Amino acid sequence: MSDPMLPDMFRLDGQVALVTGAAGGIGAMASRVLAEAGAHVALSDLDGAAADREAERLGQAGLAAGAYQMDVADEASVSQCVAEVVAAHGRIDVLVNNAGIALRMPAEEMTLDAWRKVVDVNLTGVFLCSREAGRQMLAAGRGSIINIASVMGHIGGVLYGNLSYHAAKGGVVNFTRALAVEWAGRNVRVNAIAPTWVDTPLIARLKQDPDMLAAIEGITPMGRMAQPQDLAGAILYLASPASSLVTGHSLAVDGGLLAS
Repeated sequence: MSDPMLPDMFRLDGQVALVTGAAGGIGAMASRVLAEAGAHVALSDLDGAAADREAERLGQAGLAAGAYQMDVADEASVSQCVAEVVAAHGRIDVLVNNAGIALRMPAEEMTLDAWRKVVDVNLTGVFLCSREAGRQMLAAGRGSIINIASVMGHIGGVLYGNLSYHAAKGGVVNFTRALAVEWAGRNVRVNAIAPTWVDTPLIARLKQDPDMLAAIEGITPMGRMAQPQDLAGAILYLASPASSLVTGHSLAVDGGLLAS
């Protein structure tokens, strides 16, 4: 069998991709780039109506997409969503664990409920979705899981209190390593992307503070925060055959922040 030509290395024709938190921001961008690469994309979100609207937009562009309501922190909801996707399409080849929240506050003011809410979505949700979709991938002998982590999973942070987010994203980084090693011999790859601040609703309040925005730009060697499309190449690379020997890696998309 001949080696794939360069364009074919990034194609996902005939594959099925499940994206969490897909109604906007990074999730919507990931859904579009995977669909443009040929995948049928299952857009899932806690806001099912918003997922419907985003899937409709992709459909109007001639891309294959469907919408599902899912709460990544609820085991039954995750199991049901994965079952529905498999019933409709027979497989899941790519999972993008993108759903996430942040509750920024000083650690001494953080309630247990606030801590649990962030960890449940940002870390436990990654586990539940990976377990359920991973069972399908393991049975098929193939698959790629992409976890949206954060530079905050690699550093302590210096600009404001965000302990639960740092802890959860640090957990995602090492979860990625551990699961990658466990499933490597069964041809299911697990990688992470660690973006810097991305211009999405998650950081809308930060952007309203000119001093904070200047501080973010000041500690970033390339001098700007990311746009969702800055992650498109990383997502497609990790989903596609182009990264067939890459697993357990956390790919920083951070304008040089972790290198500084």
